[in-house]
Amino acid sequence: MAGNRSLGAARNAKKDEFYTRLEDIAYELRHYDEHFAGKVVYCNCDDPRISNFYQYFKLNFHELDLKRLITTCYQNQSPDLFSQHDVEQAVGVDYDGATERVFRLEDDGDFRSTESIALLEQSDIVVTNPPFSLFREYIAQLVEHDKKFLVIGSKNAITYKETFSLIQAGKLWLGYGFRAGNAYFKTPYPDEYARGVYDPETKLVKFRNVGWFTNMDHAKRHEKLMLYDAYTPEAYPMYDNYDAIEVSRIANIPKDYDGVMGVPITFLDKYNPSQFEVLGIANSARWIGYECYTVIGGKKIYNRILIRRRK
Repeated sequence: MAGNRSLGAARNAKKDEFYTRLEDIAYELRHYDEHFAGKVVYCNCDDPRISNFYQYFKLNFHELDLKRLITTCYQNQSPDLFSQHDVEQAVGVDYDGATERVFRLEDDGDFRSTESIALLEQSDIVVTNPPFSLFREYIAQLVEHDKKFLVIGSKNAITYKETFSLIQAGKLWLGYGFRAGNAYFKTPYPDEYARGVYDPETKLVKFRNVGWFTNMDHAKRHEKLMLYDAYTPEAYPMYDNYDAIEVSRIANIPKDYDGVMGVPITFLDKYNPSQFEVLGIANSARWIGYECYTVIGGKKIYNRILIRRRK
């Protein structure tokens, strides 16, 4: 299995090797301080020598009142980024607030390995930027082991059946998010990106469709979305096959409509579970939850979250 994982890692390396800035980690983590007192934090996709996740928790270990910090990485990393140690063997660090204990893993450090799972079982909270290509499997593991987590992922993952089912069940939601919705990462593959995505001056790639996913509560999740527009049939057409209205902009959710509404997936950045109920997700070809296809007068509409106001 390790061999298959290695082949998969090599194939997906260019889409998975993104390194998060320390300032972006600090910007998000400041909203969760109350969750960390007395907890064991595990960063299971992070080389401790260069990981800004590890650096953040080490620098703030006592302020957060952590019990322990564990970090491990996968062995198959780029030599130019990981030249400080033997890249042929996975490495980890166990930090107690005073002493760093460096250890080598017998396995490859993959988050699915027996060693990594054993460390996961010792932890309370997982915080990292996991491989985007393995997001389904990564989140499923955290849920299976009943762990709290705060991780980065593509917002396209919202449309995955596995991810959306967790959102609908109230077991997963979005975090605060990157400043102005812009996520910046270092990458060892700058030539893969066009100018405008990769900036040769900052040496960073910028993505708009990346966010934080978590099951830890935060204040933004309970902010009420203010509604101003009144419903009219002319302004809010119905879908062809279902009694639900199309709302093309979050700002235009009507204040006086109690039925089912289809809204853009960016709604989840504003989602307050005490104000709205999430019923499903749909586009013109598939649906999860309500059997609704987002077609109006034969015209196909992109992905929509189906919601209803709570009374």
